[in-house]
Amino acid sequence: MLDRKFLRKEPQIVADAIKAKNEKIDIELWINADSKRRALMLQIEDLRKLRNELSKAVSMKKRNGENADSEMNKSREIGANLSSLENEVAEIDIQLAELENSFPNIPDSDVPLGGEENNVVLRSWGEIPQFDFAPRPHWDLMEGVFQPEAAGRIAGSNFILFRGWAAKLQRTLISWMLDHHINSGMEEIWAPFVATPESMTATAQLPKMDDDMYRIGRDDLFLIPTGEVPLTNLYRDQLLEEADLPVRLCGYTPCFRREAGSYGKENRGLNRVHQFEKVEMVRFEHPDRSDEAHQELLNHATGMLELLGIPYRVLLLASGDLSFAAAKCYDIEIWSAGQKKWLEVSSLSNFRDFQARRGNMRFRPAGGGKPQFVHTLNGSGLALPRLIISLVENGQQADGSIKLPGILAELMGTEVIR
Repeated sequence: MLDRKFLRKEPQIVADAIKAKNEKIDIELWINADSKRRALMLQIEDLRKLRNELSKAVSMKKRNGENADSEMNKSREIGANLSSLENEVAEIDIQLAELENSFPNIPDSDVPLGGEENNVVLRSWGEIPQFDFAPRPHWDLMEGVFQPEAAGRIAGSNFILFRGWAAKLQRTLISWMLDHHINSGMEEIWAPFVATPESMTATAQLPKMDDDMYRIGRDDLFLIPTGEVPLTNLYRDQLLEEADLPVRLCGYTPCFRREAGSYGKENRGLNRVHQFEKVEMVRFEHPDRSDEAHQELLNHATGMLELLGIPYRVLLLASGDLSFAAAKCYDIEIWSAGQKKWLEVSSLSNFRDFQARRGNMRFRPAGGGKPQFVHTLNGSGLALPRLIISLVENGQQADGSIKLPGILAELMGTEVIR
């Protein structure tokens, strides 16, 4: 959510951000509604002042034994007018709130304009694996341990069912990632896997992504689309002390997405599914440190891929590829040898104070003064199942077995899985 003072002062910047992020909302609607509300509030203040003066006049006349019917009638008329104006203001407040929830965050000044074709590759790491045989995709290599048909009987299309070594590999990766985060100083959180509309609005999944969410209508709850939702909402409507910052959290969650706007995209195998597992990282930062924290999150996530020996590249997303709530985002993509393409495994976003305003998440400065909004950041650390795709396809051998990187071989108790 953007500050109302900013909306009034910099409508052109807001309009440019709306265009850059390919949104459809019109800032002029908000400006007109806000102007009307401010004019009504001036009328209300004048009427309240007049009613107070009449109230004093009535009291004085009654003390003096004089007739105050005229003043009392005028006061009643003013009261009726006030009630009508206040109701009109309440309706405008609803309109303003809906509009404000529809305005995207402002991209940082160094974010390139345009769509995904304007994303900038900042750096790459690792060697693309070479084979003396034709590499196969993961759905061939995982035949028997990845069973989409069985998942379909249980839940419908585009869900995952793992058996045997695939199930163990996923569990092992999740545990390793959590331990890695904890050892770096993050606090592990085990949070609910459902969220209220208020929680979804605070992190800006609503109203923008309503069609992509799984909703439990009877209870008015949502299956969470990302661990960002429960971890960030841990501090909704909370006031932290500056000494509490930074707050560094991590947590495992399944993620549920209908992917209503993704039909036609590559969805074979594990590429695009309705439920996937992820370990999320969330930070609450002092505004002065959010840029530094963003780099720390990026380096932490890429460091994990280096430990696993997975080739990756880091992209700075262009404005049209940036999420509704993010001011800046780095995507990390990993190499898929069997499909010969890059796959996103983590998005690391800095939201500035956008989510904090929506969720009323603030801190009290150590030196005193008015509470300030924190900056929130998050990123996947890391997301499955694309991590499994890369490990399986990049580690494949001519006989169809999979060679694991050293750190994972130790945890799995074997260097080769088949």
